[in-house]
Amino acid sequence: MKAYKGWILAVAVVAIVFFSAKAVFVKMAYRYEIEAIPLLLLHMAFAFPVYLVLAFIKKPNRPKDIILKDYLWVIGLGFIGYYLASLTDFFGLEYIKASLERIILFIYPTLVIFITRIFFGRKPGKWQVVAIVVSYIGILITFVDELELSGDKDGVWIGGLLVFLSAFCYASYLVGSGWLIPKFGSVAFTSYAMIVSTVCVFLHFGLTQSLDLSRYPIEVYGLAFGMAIISTVIPSYLVSVSIKHLGASTFSILGSLGPIATIVLANIFLDESLTLLQLFGALIVIAAILIVTRSKKD
Repeated sequence: MKAYKGWILAVAVVAIVFFSAKAVFVKMAYRYEIEAIPLLLLHMAFAFPVYLVLAFIKKPNRPKDIILKDYLWVIGLGFIGYYLASLTDFFGLEYIKASLERIILFIYPTLVIFITRIFFGRKPGKWQVVAIVVSYIGILITFVDELELSGDKDGVWIGGLLVFLSAFCYASYLVGSGWLIPKFGSVAFTSYAMIVSTVCVFLHFGLTQSLDLSRYPIEVYGLAFGMAIISTVIPSYLVSVSIKHLGASTFSILGSLGPIATIVLANIFLDESLTLLQLFGALIVIAAILIVTRSKKD
């Protein structure tokens, strides 16, 4: 039993590290002068066939309960949760470091609390309020220090706001998907949402960009493929396995490894580094999210 749990924990950690590597893939690709929209298109295009096959194979759990309104919600959530969230994230990474991006994105559980309070009237618990305040103090410490060090303060502001918007879009997707996943099943729902997102990206690219995608160095295609498979497809299913065996609360606590993994990977592959003050701010954010997840468990 202990060995079994050890393997499941290993699977969960791999999923978190793989997810955390996405920002590093994006920043590495930007070194080859590719813009956000073409890179996002390549990323989606490589992942699209997998989700298309799974959408065909994996049927909804309760097809008789699904009505037209549910499919319209899937389209809306796919637009917000994967298209808009990815788009703003990729644009944000044009301005800020991968490690700072991950720290800002990591506050999405606090945004879930805000959204559920506004739309569903669910009051946050005492410890959740504390966690929200603490997490934003941590973000403020890290962000202000980056502003002081950066030669492009406007860029840091733009990038930070874009990534915050990405976190808000993803939090909205999580809140909205909660009542649809039992009907569709997690695999089918995710596949449908990803297909919607990919179509949106193709339309965006077709309306705003040149259709020539062959002008980039071979390294760009390799990075886009790695991002699609390593940081999107594989971890999305490893997460499902982890949550099934460990539970959502335990997995969410392990998720605090995400910013740490990104900081380490960014240091290795991008030569990025955080100051001691920024690391302190990151630890404050991680501690705050741990309070949120523990309070949900309690």
